Amino acid sequence: MPALPPVLLWLARLALASPFLFSGITKALDFAGATGEVRALTGLEPAGVFAAAVIAVQLGGSALLLARGRAVWLGAALLAGFTLAATLVAHDFWNKPAGTALRDATTFLEHVGLIAGLALAAYLSGGRRP
Repeated sequence: MPALPPVLLWLARLALASPFLFSGITKALDFAGATGEVRALTGLEPAGVFAAAVIAVQLGGSALLLARGRAVWLGAALLAGFTLAATLVAHDFWNKPAGTALRDATTFLEHVGLIAGLALAAYLSGGRRP
């Protein structure tokens, strides 16, 4: 299989990072809303500290994903781990009433697909686990 031009691989990683970039930027611009979201979804306190951590992971992981080599692997792993944890907490369809279970199951599976995309980005980057 012929190698893809580096710019196409970078654009694919940008597309993969886009939900994290958008979420991180909007949370940073509305930190009170981000804190409320963390509190509502998880009940974790201090919610502000966890909201700041979410923003840092989303923006930092995205920056690493857009870099090269080992940084791509690290960014993909960071975002995949975050996505897995957030998905298990926020979209636990098995605990939801019938009215919302289907929506959460769909979102859960979309996030599983995102995790798979991050795994492929890490693999294709050629970077190895540090």
